[in-house]
Amino acid sequence: MSQRKAAGDVGRATIRDVAERAGVSVASVSRVLSGNYPVSEDLRRRVMKVVRDLDYVTNAHARSLAGGGTPTVAILINNITGAAFAHVAKGVEGAATLRGWLSLVGTTGDDPERELALVNLMRQQGVAAVVLLGGAYDYDEYQLRMARFARSLDAAGSHLVLVGRPPLEGDVPATTVDYDNEGGAYAMASHLLSAGHRKVLVLPGHAELTTAQGRLKGARRAFEAYGVPFDPGMVRHGPYDYEHGYEAVETALEETPDFTAVLAGTDVVAAGAMQALRTAGRRVPEDVSIVGYDDIPLASQLTPQLTTVHVPYEEMGRVALRAVADRREGTGGRRKGGDGDHLVLGTHVVVRNSVRPPLRQD
Repeated sequence: MSQRKAAGDVGRATIRDVAERAGVSVASVSRVLSGNYPVSEDLRRRVMKVVRDLDYVTNAHARSLAGGGTPTVAILINNITGAAFAHVAKGVEGAATLRGWLSLVGTTGDDPERELALVNLMRQQGVAAVVLLGGAYDYDEYQLRMARFARSLDAAGSHLVLVGRPPLEGDVPATTVDYDNEGGAYAMASHLLSAGHRKVLVLPGHAELTTAQGRLKGARRAFEAYGVPFDPGMVRHGPYDYEHGYEAVETALEETPDFTAVLAGTDVVAAGAMQALRTAGRRVPEDVSIVGYDDIPLASQLTPQLTTVHVPYEEMGRVALRAVADRREGTGGRRKGGDGDHLVLGTHVVVRNSVRPPLRQD
């Protein structure tokens, strides 16, 4: 039976060594490591234990990156022009450069299937880490497949880092760098409620997106804490873009025109909402108050300047890269296995000029 190879031994473990030690076929080992085929939990655990015992890495390119040369980190982002997570990418890239690492950037186009495909491609390329930016879609199949990829990356000496999204469930070797999303929404909604607003139009984002779910949950909690009934009919779901903010407010002005405030899911959505109000002859904040979320540079450039939730995006990127680098340096460039870390950064409300008490008190 194959024995554990030393780190510098030219006769490193092969997939046949793994199969022999685990008592399974080479095809079965390949299925476990690829993450593309359903396998039993017992088989997966047995194979992954041997993979860890033998320090097996899936291909020569991955071995070269994991064991020496210049580490590369892959940054996968929904939209490279999106201001919020562009700042996360900046933080990752800056921290990587300080360590002499290379950075690759890929865009997912808000497509869960493309995101999964890119993770798989980066795994095959043997990058040191894959950093996924932004909220995830709350689909069971997506969560299962992403967990498989995390384990496959781990087996190859790489690592999955989730930034700005909830951690994967179960014993998954991935690091999560998150922010207090729900808490920020709770604080922002509380700010509106404390100003006297009771009829608030809420634009949290896509219903299936974990980021939007957290922001809506935070807003609901604030209404409950203030003893104010929350009206689901005042919620408009949609993408985090200018057009959605404009169209949602335009529709609301026709259907429920008595709202006195808009709680936007992002600063960009808030900008669209603000323009729709102006087009309709409504003043901000004299007639309708507006708040955002993210605190990107746009928030302080609008007129009036936007009250919003500050998210430390660039710091999240730096923390994500540090977590990967510390992990590699602490284990000779190999994974620790087991559960990953879950790091949560704080958020806070930045008060500017877009909120006033409503003209009429309900």
